[in-house]
Amino acid sequence: MLVFHVGIPNFIKSPDDQTGIYGGVASFICQATGDPKPLITWMKKGKKVNSPRFEVKEFDDKSGSVLRIQPLRTNRDEAIYECTATNSAGEISAPAKLIVLEEDQIPAGFPNIDMGPQLKVVERTNTATMLCAASGNPDPEIFWFKDMLPVDISSSNGRIKQLRSGEVVFSTYSYLLNIWGKFNHIY
Repeated sequence: MLVFHVGIPNFIKSPDDQTGIYGGVASFICQATGDPKPLITWMKKGKKVNSPRFEVKEFDDKSGSVLRIQPLRTNRDEAIYECTATNSAGEISAPAKLIVLEEDQIPAGFPNIDMGPQLKVVERTNTATMLCAASGNPDPEIFWFKDMLPVDISSSNGRIKQLRSGEVVFSTYSYLLNIWGKFNHIY
């Protein structure tokens, strides 16, 4: 007798509402578990997202994906986006709202990136530090992305550290070679 284990999808990380600036970037993260592993899809107004400005990047372990919208357009992109996780046991969905502000609508204290990361070249035995300075009221929280995916500092075995200032430190050259890619940060 064969026994199959099935588990309905469950969100590990559901997308958060965001406010962005016209011409900027929005990245929504969605991650789910289930047995079998659920398929993640992104919807806007009931239809699967489809635009050259919309890019979906799947996590390496296939547990989720990132929906990145760039450049943001006020009337076209303001909407409720929905992440859906589906497997043979069921389906769950989570909405996230995107608001896009024009330059003259930006409120006082809105987060601003004062200094973004720069390309780094380091010697084999040195550490690399990438800087990101952001201001706002309240103080913005800084998140790092590599090749559109969030950098998971907690699973780096101490090889990546994020300082309170928002700087990120890579401690070994060999690890740096493995993770080097296009780095972005979001506040």
